[in-house]
Amino acid sequence: MPAFRRLAIGLTLTLCLAGAGTGHAEDAKTRTFTDERGVTVQVPAHPQRIASISFFATDVALALGLKPVATTYMVADRHPDYLLGLTQDIQQIGQRAKPNLELLSESKPDLIVAMARYTVGNAEALQKIAPYIAYNMELLSESYTEVAQLSDLLGKPERGLELNADFKKHLEEFAAKAPKDQHPRFQIMWGGDTPFSFHTENTAASIVAALGGDNIAGPMTPGGKFGLEISLETMLEKDPEVIFVMDSGPDRPHENNPIWSQLSAVKNGRVIYVGDEWVETNGPIARELVLREAAHYLYPQTFPAVDIKAEAAKIIPASLQQ
Repeated sequence: MPAFRRLAIGLTLTLCLAGAGTGHAEDAKTRTFTDERGVTVQVPAHPQRIASISFFATDVALALGLKPVATTYMVADRHPDYLLGLTQDIQQIGQRAKPNLELLSESKPDLIVAMARYTVGNAEALQKIAPYIAYNMELLSESYTEVAQLSDLLGKPERGLELNADFKKHLEEFAAKAPKDQHPRFQIMWGGDTPFSFHTENTAASIVAALGGDNIAGPMTPGGKFGLEISLETMLEKDPEVIFVMDSGPDRPHENNPIWSQLSAVKNGRVIYVGDEWVETNGPIARELVLREAAHYLYPQTFPAVDIKAEAAKIIPASLQQ
């Protein structure tokens, strides 16, 4: 095994064990776990019924060969290709920002894995249903720890470390192959009258930047948020060459602004309405897909178009695909 990979695995294992407290004995019924809220939670030693508020835990579980009992969605009745559409066979418990707690309770989870910012107001109600842990799910720097910790919690720590090491290797390989004399200006945004855009530390933006892209939203300010609103007027001034729009449905008010048609990305047909993997990028399947998609959209002459399902099928065990 190459030295850099041994180092990556060792560092991730340290992070993983640091987050997972006590209770590793085979006969232990619970484990003490401190999540990214800083809250200490007693979780089952061997959880069997996972509920996911966001696609992150669904992504991790599928990569580990497990199927959650419940998951939220981004858009109703949209089952992402990067998860091979397998969510259609999982109990749907509402949009990730507004999970239906009654449906969640009916799914009888023994562990809930949630996005931290969407559970601040209903933490007490969630705790009455099942133990729950919350992750930020925002930054690439967090993704490695989150994947390692949740894989450990679900009983497959080695696979979690392998997924992290593989992604780091692939990121290096794609970055090495990317043209060194090109740095396309890019923007990752939610559509709207004043689009919300993502700073470079955001997981998807970090991946695009690692490939040589120049993010018009720039880096986060110390202690600041992972994104900001950028007006169409400012977009015209910064003039992104490639725009990735997170697709939340047919309502696209930004396209009605006359400035939109003046942008280089629009003129050159380089506006991409991306899938849910660009929103929920911290999972091991999503980040691998975003890496390959971003490489193609930045440098179409260097990297081929991506078959989303074919790539996802390389990660999700065949036993779940039947």
